[in-house]
Amino acid sequence: MEELVVLVDAHDNEVGTMEKLAAHSNGGKLHRAISIFIFNSKGQLMLQQRSESKYHSGGLWTNTVCSHPLPGEEPIEAAHRKLMQEMGFDCDMHETFSFTYEAYVGNGLTEKEFDHVIFGNYDKEPRPNPEEAKGWKWIGLRDLRDGIKRNPDSYTKWLSIVIDNVIESHDKDADLQRHSSVRP
Repeated sequence: MEELVVLVDAHDNEVGTMEKLAAHSNGGKLHRAISIFIFNSKGQLMLQQRSESKYHSGGLWTNTVCSHPLPGEEPIEAAHRKLMQEMGFDCDMHETFSFTYEAYVGNGLTEKEFDHVIFGNYDKEPRPNPEEAKGWKWIGLRDLRDGIKRNPDSYTKWLSIVIDNVIESHDKDADLQRHSSVRP
């Protein structure tokens, strides 16, 4: 079955669809993507080690889930679908920010994505789909950033690009939660 991605302009307006591998070939076409970051109550991020059978970046560590909305599907709907499909659970999530990036990922493929970054919280163990995830672990965000600096080839390109913005957004979310739970 052909898997389509949604092509977009620089403002995330839909301009068409294209087969997924074709959208990543020949320098890539800008398309809509989601990057899910699931945190536990200790503030640690659930990392996924991508399955070796993935069409690119197999075996590398990345955020909890990365994928693409289907045509007609909202990013948050795609997040719930893909989190269940890849990691075997669902939880409350919200979109935190979006950004555009371009990165060569090997095998003649380029990620050129308008990426919706989605945060969620979960304290239990996932049940990863072995076709999607080779492994998983919890890690502190600053430890992750240090690991990416020491061993960049062990992590996906997009995680390396977005990690500083994720840390900043997670810190802001934590500050908001602390202030909203304080009652006079």
